[in-house]
Amino acid sequence: MKIRKGDTVIVRTGKDKGKTGTVLTVLVKSDAVVIEGLNVVKRHQKSRRARSQGQIIEKSMPIHISNVGLMVGDKAVRTGYQIEGEGDKRTKVRVARPTGKKV
Repeated sequence: MKIRKGDTVIVRTGKDKGKTGTVLTVLVKSDAVVIEGLNVVKRHQKSRRARSQGQIIEKSMPIHISNVGLMVGDKAVRTGYQIEGEGDKRTKVRVARPTGKKV
């Protein structure tokens, strides 16, 4: 996946369109990311113990990875990969498509 935990992303579609946030988790199997403070929903939570109360919690839900874009500086860019090094010391590096700079 081209977006990783800790990246700053912008939401391109949906109810939070135009908002930016930091990626908390990446869900590889479902191609989704959870972004801090975005796509927040309310969920009812049962009481865990006999005397504790149930509560309504706010929780960030996953957004499909195609609906977010990686922020480099103040712009959203598409990313690609580039192989650097030779022989056994080859590494795969993320690169911004428009500029060719490392991300």
